Amino acid sequence: MSWLLQLHQTYDDNLDQVGKTVKKGEDREYTLLPISHTTQNAHIEVTIDEDGDFLRAKALTKASTVIPCTEEAASRSGSKIAPYPLHDKLSYVAGDFVKYGGKIKNQNDVPFDTYIKNLAEWANSPHATEKVKCIYKYLKKGRLIEDLVSEGVLVLDKNQQLLEKWDKSYEEQLGGKPAIFSSGATDQYSAFVRFNVFHPESIDDVWKDKQMFDSFIAFYNEKLGEEDICFVKGERLPSTERHANKIRHAADKAKLISANDNTGFTFRGRFKTSKEAVGISYEVSQKAHNALKWLIHRQGKTIDERVFLVWSNDNSPVPHPNDDAVDMMRHSNRELERDPETGQLFAKEVTKAIGGYRSDLKYQPEVNILVLDSATTGRMAVLYYRNLNKELYLDRLEEWHQFCAWEHRYKRDEKEFISFFGAPATKDIAFAAYGPRASDKVVKGLMERMLPCIVDKRPIPKDIVKSAFHRASNPVAMERWEWEKTLSITCALIRKMFIEKKEEWGVALDRHSKDRSYLFGRLLAVADVLERGALGKDETRATNAIRYMNSFAKNPSRTWKTIQESLQPYQAKLGTKSTYLSKLIDEISDQFDIDDFNNTPLTEKYLLGFYSQRRELYKKKEEEPNQ
Repeated sequence: MSWLLQLHQTYDDNLDQVGKTVKKGEDREYTLLPISHTTQNAHIEVTIDEDGDFLRAKALTKASTVIPCTEEAASRSGSKIAPYPLHDKLSYVAGDFVKYGGKIKNQNDVPFDTYIKNLAEWANSPHATEKVKCIYKYLKKGRLIEDLVSEGVLVLDKNQQLLEKWDKSYEEQLGGKPAIFSSGATDQYSAFVRFNVFHPESIDDVWKDKQMFDSFIAFYNEKLGEEDICFVKGERLPSTERHANKIRHAADKAKLISANDNTGFTFRGRFKTSKEAVGISYEVSQKAHNALKWLIHRQGKTIDERVFLVWSNDNSPVPHPNDDAVDMMRHSNRELERDPETGQLFAKEVTKAIGGYRSDLKYQPEVNILVLDSATTGRMAVLYYRNLNKELYLDRLEEWHQFCAWEHRYKRDEKEFISFFGAPATKDIAFAAYGPRASDKVVKGLMERMLPCIVDKRPIPKDIVKSAFHRASNPVAMERWEWEKTLSITCALIRKMFIEKKEEWGVALDRHSKDRSYLFGRLLAVADVLERGALGKDETRATNAIRYMNSFAKNPSRTWKTIQESLQPYQAKLGTKSTYLSKLIDEISDQFDIDDFNNTPLTEKYLLGFYSQRRELYKKKEEEPNQ
């Protein structure tokens, strides 16, 4: 229950944000909802004057609206009659719904009757505002659809019933297609209506008015259920068994907490009722779920409905463990060292960036890491949760960005090419392990598995490293850019894997290493650079070293013989220009122990040797004109 407690605390720490709508991008906005409220997309807005009379109305498109909400309304489905307290569908708020063709299943149980009865109770309570009283005064007249038709918002057919579907035959008569048919409503009967009140002294719309929020909260608090022990706060508070949905987005039906096992496997014989399993107060449930929704929209990362969320309970900036070094530097407003000779320079830059987050520490706040996903449309689960001291979290993150660092030059997307020395993003690790066409399901699974490696200092799963290693060893199966990206990310993973084994490897070439795999990798790099130099800039085909790379990793001695023989024409073509590279091949070969030059498959270290040697040769080539 610690994650619920942390979310409850986050809500209390951000009370000044309650009810404030924040725009995110051009067409997205989010709100920290007041308790006993939810959001709905409204299709029609009706404005009432201060005397409770109809003033005007208009059709809306994608109008997210904060509305009061009871427990029953939040969980209504099918034919169940459970009206929202104020704003709702036409079938609930229109007293003349049946008159204009609306269908109800039971004539003795009319939705409007239940709605107007509940609204009257609120409007006549000591907590009611003038706006609630105005809306109630108007709606009890039972002529909403009549006014909407007169205003031209709703359209009638020839039988004076609401038109179910748009018919082009009405276009000439009405002068075009009415806006209600483009509002997103399934049909006119299912349109959702929100109400506003025009008052010279009020500048806030009803759905943004704090007095309206407080009015309904105070009114509904008196109607809550019996008190019970809250497992989260440890106090006796009004309890609830109905918990919020719409956690990830407005259409999300999955719940984190639910209990409907009343038949069959009734709680597996462990409990008689759901309250014996867990008791959560209404206030905690509302605040925790509303804070979670707000945080997801504000800073969560979603891959195929799986949410990765990191937040600090003091609301200070927190780097995300799934980010690469470039993102981390950007969030800390620092420039990244682009071409360091060793990892030491980068380590300093990472330390400075992390230091930017540390500098805000006036006390010891906590960092929360939460991963959510749903297997079905109705059930959601917490797949991963950690609550750490912020200082410890930053230490773990710093260690990851230092030890899983490598030199990268690749396209992040169609618009951005990045070049940096650092740790790759977990999403890019999925790219290296499974390729760019991997499904979102596979990508989100890998990202979840990598989180404990970063946050809990666990070893990188061997299957991920192995998969990336095999893909990096098979360049002919990929385009050049894809292979280069896969190679550098794989080298970062391999480096981290060997650091876990107390072996230190870096990007800079280790000329003194006697490891056979590393030496074989160096040989392959020299062969690749030599042939590439002979082919010239206009020739884009793969060299023999690249073509035979997969076979070379499995049978290095035998494959090297083939590669070396294929080099002879290119050595002849280059003439004296190939002397340095030919001598380098001899020097590397001399470093082998005689027994190591065999066909035993190479370890992952050969990729480190290949990358570092090739990098050294191209760097030397770039420096030669300046010498």
